[in-house]
Amino acid sequence: MILSILRAIFVLLIAAVGWHFVVDVKSPLGDQTWLAMAIALTVGVLAVCIDILAPRRKLSIFAGTFFGLLVGIVTSYALSFVVQLLVGQFGRDWKAEQQVSMTSFVTMVVGCVTTYFSISFVLQTKDDFRFIIPYVEFRRSARGAKPLLLDTSVLIDGRIFAIVAAGVFESQLIVPRFVLVELQQVADSPDKLKRARGRRGLEVLAKLQQSPRADLITYDSPARETDVGVDQRLITLAKETEARLITTDYNLAKVAELAGVSVVNINELVTSLKPEALPGERVTVKIVKPGESAGQGVGYLDDGTMVVIEQGRQYVGQEVEFSVTNTVQTSAGKMIFGRMGDHPGGRRERTAASQ
Repeated sequence: MILSILRAIFVLLIAAVGWHFVVDVKSPLGDQTWLAMAIALTVGVLAVCIDILAPRRKLSIFAGTFFGLLVGIVTSYALSFVVQLLVGQFGRDWKAEQQVSMTSFVTMVVGCVTTYFSISFVLQTKDDFRFIIPYVEFRRSARGAKPLLLDTSVLIDGRIFAIVAAGVFESQLIVPRFVLVELQQVADSPDKLKRARGRRGLEVLAKLQQSPRADLITYDSPARETDVGVDQRLITLAKETEARLITTDYNLAKVAELAGVSVVNINELVTSLKPEALPGERVTVKIVKPGESAGQGVGYLDDGTMVVIEQGRQYVGQEVEFSVTNTVQTSAGKMIFGRMGDHPGGRRERTAASQ
């Protein structure tokens, strides 16, 4: 909104500069002074188009307007001397008053353009702006945690809301516009399952927007090639904004890491938070189905960890206590292997089963 207002004011200001030149009877253009208005408006529209289409690293609505204005004025003042030299060089046949009029016009146009670009640059790169002193550079990385870039899979998954609500992530959350478009397409899918997943993602996004613990913004990324996939656009945007990518997509996480992007995989995060089961520890679980090998029983802990128990096939449907023998970490999660022992609890289960 702020940038739109700024662009509108800039175009009006450029038009005012052209009108000032039109009404100036001392113009060297004579009866063709209307060209000044056309030139001024063309320069203004071209400057706005360049600003909109140019790639930007980060969009921020909190502006350093005064700093940008100061830089623009100083730059305009420095360029005014160049304008005087150019007008004097190419307007030798003009009268002195005409040269002054043309110099004033060009100087005002240059001043508007430099001021506009300075303010726009600071508005869009406020958090990434670098104050450079010889041999010393202060960067945004020293000012806090990197923002978090959300993809479609993590919104559909839904666990990101509980994690943010718990205060694990305090950084700013960024949802690109093309991710919203993809999420909307999934929600409008004719497939019932995909439609439900898309709607759940939209509901999670709405909860994040309303959560006081979440600093969520929607990023309007610049126009890019339409044939580039969403995953590649996410990786490119993460590199441009120096953000960490949050996802549940294993393949996307690996490709992003190869591209030098910092990735937070929700599945790996949840797995790492599961309590460790040490060999010899006694654990209680309900066996829900037989295992692949003879005599094995399979159960699941409350956190979803898969448990494979030797000599547990005969206790399917019962809650038993077993001894942990080993734990294995896989790409799909953690697996616990155990064995039915001679613990009193195990004997009670076998006795109950025999009765």
